[in-house]
Amino acid sequence: MARFKVILAGCGGMANTWMNYLTKREDVEIVGLCDIIIERASEFVKKFNLPEKTKIFDDIKNALSACPETNLVVDCTTPDAHELIVTSAMNAGADAIGEKPMAETRAQALNEIAVANKTGRSYAVMQNRIYLPGMRTIRKALSKNLLGRLGSVSSDFFIGAHFGGFRDLMDNVLILDMAVHTFYQARFIIGANPVSVYCHEFNPAGSWYKGNASAIAIFEFENGVVYDYRGSWCSEGYNTSWECDWRIIGEKGTLKWDGGANLSAQIKQNGASGFTIPCDEIKLDMLDIGAHHGHEGCFDEMFNALIEKRPAETDCHENYFAMNMVYGAIESAKYGKKVGLV
Repeated sequence: MARFKVILAGCGGMANTWMNYLTKREDVEIVGLCDIIIERASEFVKKFNLPEKTKIFDDIKNALSACPETNLVVDCTTPDAHELIVTSAMNAGADAIGEKPMAETRAQALNEIAVANKTGRSYAVMQNRIYLPGMRTIRKALSKNLLGRLGSVSSDFFIGAHFGGFRDLMDNVLILDMAVHTFYQARFIIGANPVSVYCHEFNPAGSWYKGNASAIAIFEFENGVVYDYRGSWCSEGYNTSWECDWRIIGEKGTLKWDGGANLSAQIKQNGASGFTIPCDEIKLDMLDIGAHHGHEGCFDEMFNALIEKRPAETDCHENYFAMNMVYGAIESAKYGKKVGLV
């Protein structure tokens, strides 16, 4: 008998990636599919060879009522529906895991956390960027004091992404739907929480988005580190990786990562002097973090946490700190002023 009785909510976009993983697990049984477009859910039954008895719904509360055996809801809906999906799941006695962002607004995110606390159920959010060899290698190098005390961290994200669909109509598409990944990476690298942000958000010439698809933000962290973010989802040419270009500067030197295979550091030579102090370059070998990277690495962590009855690394309580950076950046851009995050 399967350990996890799952309702999948949302059968578009990233749901395909989730289903490719879920259907490989012997401890998962898909008991229901829920989508506001019934035909799309029906297509999933055929596409993933689910049993014909798999129930289909267009309302999550009806789905949970009709499938009382459900103990896990997988949320692949659009951001505006996340609060409804995950709180309905937890109030019905099921755990929830799902796509980022955890909620469209701070009030919604805090309500999700409140429901998790009240019900004792868990809600973990996809943050696949920290399950990459580069990110784990950086974290280990910094823990061994490679750079000494950190002073600043910078990231660049420039990709011309022609999605179509709901993203084209979002007001804060870059910050809310994508920068949350990068902000989560920044917290993972810095190892502290932000205390303030100043952000300028804009929609440049040539943009195919309704809302702001570009932004520049400066965050101050509680340990004194300053993090700056530059990003655009409507930048054609010279694309960065999805994981960003990173520059991490400490008292001993600088570490650079292109988001892919190129990860190195330059460390100042001991005892050297001069107008610019010479540095030794170190090529950092990527850690072996196993076969599952990115999405599958995060999937594994979410399910292992449920099995081991512990919070996942990307549990909603932890995820909220990155979401608070998102909400603060949007607020700062809206009012044109520095915003506190504490």
